[in-house]
Amino acid sequence: MRIIGLTGGIASGKTSAAHLFEELGAAVIDADQLAREVVQPGEEALAQIVASFGEKVLNPDGTLNRAALGEIVFADPAARRTLEGITHPAIKKRAEEKLERLRQAGTGTAFYVAPLLFEAGITSRVHEVWVVYLDRETQIERLMARDGLTREAALSRIASQMPMEEKRKLGKIVIDNRGSREALEAQVRRLWREEIADRKPGRG
Repeated sequence: MRIIGLTGGIASGKTSAAHLFEELGAAVIDADQLAREVVQPGEEALAQIVASFGEKVLNPDGTLNRAALGEIVFADPAARRTLEGITHPAIKKRAEEKLERLRQAGTGTAFYVAPLLFEAGITSRVHEVWVVYLDRETQIERLMARDGLTREAALSRIASQMPMEEKRKLGKIVIDNRGSREALEAQVRRLWREEIADRKPGRG
């Protein structure tokens, strides 16, 4: 099974691109979705997070208060490393289970969507990396609009990731998402046709 890592910066449009590939028939595993699954009540990772950061990161119903946890880890690199030390192994295990199920089902190509594919050092999980790219100014504007952030808050979130220009250089394929939704869709369709559909066994 060919596993394509799909990554980019925050608010670069990874999820939009992944949904388009999914609509065309691709199998998609989303690391953000896995990250939500592994911190559900009853999961070992949530118990470890509470042990490390205290009850203040929980909502009254026992679910994770993402905003409270986010405030702690965005401001403190050591706290972020502690959190990643808990969540990354849990996400890795869940990802491997899902990839194995796809492999057993005879899936030819799967996308693994992960915002921190390079930062977390998990490129070994995929065979090649595709990067959804936009320039820094567009990224700041989209992030401010999407999450209702000030420019300063948007910049601090962007600063916690590898710069887009570096990611762009590391991608086997770069999907340029500086333009409209239609432009993104056209690129995805072309890549699907040229890179996936036409490369299936027995074609060409």
